[in-house]
Amino acid sequence: MNTPKHAETAKDLLSLDQILTMSGLEFLQGIVEGRYPAPPISRTLGFRLHSVEEGIARFRGVPEFDYCNPLGTVHGGWYGTLLDSAMACAVQAKLPKGVIYTTLEFKINITRTAPLGEEVECIGTVSHFGRTTGVAEGRIVGVNNGKLYATGSTTCIVIR
Repeated sequence: MNTPKHAETAKDLLSLDQILTMSGLEFLQGIVEGRYPAPPISRTLGFRLHSVEEGIARFRGVPEFDYCNPLGTVHGGWYGTLLDSAMACAVQAKLPKGVIYTTLEFKINITRTAPLGEEVECIGTVSHFGRTTGVAEGRIVGVNNGKLYATGSTTCIVIR
């Protein structure tokens, strides 16, 4: 698997017209394979799209000190962004050509703090995909220890 390159400027990102020529799965597979640039947020927050298949997206990342809140634990926004990315991309991996989506709402539950410097995996899985909405669940687990750190759920609006 290639390490995805990151977009350096907005000009590096694919245009919406280019994205609409592919299914959501084809586009995401292109990011995993390094043919399309990964979004800048993944570099900013230290995670990447690791693998994708229809209705399932897996991200991996390492929580670092830079993502801590004033108490010295990983900020909830890091968990939320990682979960939103995996759950929404799971929905995106169900989209046919010419269709887009956006997150309508999401919820997270942090079960324990993730240890700094240890890789985690976030798995998003679609539980419903319809004409106008997609629903997915997600979980963040330790790659080496299998511990559950957070869960989430999302509803995405599908725009045809």
